[in-house]
Amino acid sequence: MASLATNFCGIKSPNPFWLASAPPTDKKINVIRAFEAGWGGVVWKTLGTQIKNVSSRYSSVDYNGSRVMGFNNIELISDRPLDLNLKEITECIKLFPDRAMVVSLMADNNRDSWHELIRQTEDTGAHGIELNFGCPHGMTERGMGAAVGQDPEIARMVVEWVMEKATIPVITKLTPNVHSVVPTGRAAVEAGSNALSLINTIQSVTGIDLDTFVPRPIVADKSVFGGYCGPAVKPIALKMLATIGQDKVTAKVPVSGIGGISTWKDAVEFMLLGASTVQVCTAAMKHGFRIIEDLCEGMSNWMDEKKFSTTDAFIGKSLPHLTHWEDLDINYHIVANINQDKCIHCGLCYIACEDASHQAINLGHGKPYNTYSIKEEECVGCNLCKLVCPVDSCITMVEQRKGEEYLNWKEFQKRGLPLNDH
Repeated sequence: MASLATNFCGIKSPNPFWLASAPPTDKKINVIRAFEAGWGGVVWKTLGTQIKNVSSRYSSVDYNGSRVMGFNNIELISDRPLDLNLKEITECIKLFPDRAMVVSLMADNNRDSWHELIRQTEDTGAHGIELNFGCPHGMTERGMGAAVGQDPEIARMVVEWVMEKATIPVITKLTPNVHSVVPTGRAAVEAGSNALSLINTIQSVTGIDLDTFVPRPIVADKSVFGGYCGPAVKPIALKMLATIGQDKVTAKVPVSGIGGISTWKDAVEFMLLGASTVQVCTAAMKHGFRIIEDLCEGMSNWMDEKKFSTTDAFIGKSLPHLTHWEDLDINYHIVANINQDKCIHCGLCYIACEDASHQAINLGHGKPYNTYSIKEEECVGCNLCKLVCPVDSCITMVEQRKGEEYLNWKEFQKRGLPLNDH
């Protein structure tokens, strides 16, 4: 059977699934329940100068009958006493020494504060530290969180302070609220960070109460921009993760992937783009800790099917397939094909193609139902009909190359070929 065991910068865990720094990792009772359920590790909710949180704190985006497609929070770092958190971390490590215990930190912006917080954290026996350079609300007004992660030079300075004191692995958590995560990632790695994690939450407004006109979540009659996470952010997280894996500097260190991971398939996708471990939050908040059983079983079965004996065997395998648009093969061409035996005659493909694409589907009026077929000479292979079709494998895309040779856009221009031929 495949082994899910991981070694992340020397931090060992029985599987790559960690709970992210968030409400599920805020106290001993939560973490013990998580470890009993089978989670490989946790990143303890961010510690620092004690704060006061507000009420309410959460809101969500529901879509097409599905609850919590996107999740928004305006909660800050831990509002529990530092001494209590440190005591409970120590106790959890003693009870579950085989699980990864990483502690998220956000000290005041001076060297001495970081050094003292690191000393206190290391005294618990923690296996690693995660630097919270991503919190997009509340802490930014104090010059912390995303305010650090958005400025590569400030991030570099803080990581240098941390590396002066830390004797256990340091993971720098990056904010997505930037044009690119690479500059801050580079600065952190050049300053000595042992690893990176991403993404933190994205600034957002998830919705507005149409009776009171107040954006959610509502605190009295006010609100603020919150941090967006959950399944809706996964494509953004995957893109940012890939850019870290493509950069020569940031690719040198391991990465813990975060952002909308809800299923084992999501986790595999993150790992195929370079993540060595994955962190989960929203899915655990929605479904509870026992989802770890499905996550581990699904990934293990997939690895057995693909004959991967360890997770290292497939980490990053998708990165070489990502290229620049100018390098794509112009001669590669596909057209849609409708399986008439599977078609339920709903007409969604025809409507989408006729109104919003290339008018490449024939409508055949008939009784008792209409029929649909592809105009191959008009089909550009955009996939829209396949994407809107409610029947699995009813519409497939069939390759019909326009030329035998590989031809990219740069070569196309260089040769001065006529556009109409393609």
